[in-house]
Amino acid sequence: MTIALIAHDAKKELMTQFCIAYCGILSKYDLVATGTTGKTVAEATGLNITSFLSGSQGGSQQIASRIGCDEIDMLLMFRNPLNPKPHEPDEQALLRLCDVHNIPVATNIATAEILIHGLERGDLDWREIVKSNNN
Repeated sequence: MTIALIAHDAKKELMTQFCIAYCGILSKYDLVATGTTGKTVAEATGLNITSFLSGSQGGSQQIASRIGCDEIDMLLMFRNPLNPKPHEPDEQALLRLCDVHNIPVATNIATAEILIHGLERGDLDWREIVKSNNN
């Protein structure tokens, strides 16, 4: 299972603290992130994170393309809804792709905690269940 991490500038510290708190769970999965988010979280946690470009330079689009190819299974995107970004249309397209491909998404810490606890319990391994039923 691959989890993508994205955090707006005002939410990077929150994402870092979240990943520190749930490092034990996250370490069991493949992690990808937009550039600065990936670097910041990896430095603080020691987690192995594949980082793409920064979000404003196309990192969100790189993650979106991987969602379209069924290479990402969950998205944790901590957004700052009070400060619109110029690349917000890219993020809307990213969220739309998650809906099309049934990717669980958290856009705030409350939902992220629900998803991470679901992972811990095994409730969100739906792709693995579908794969095993198709074999």
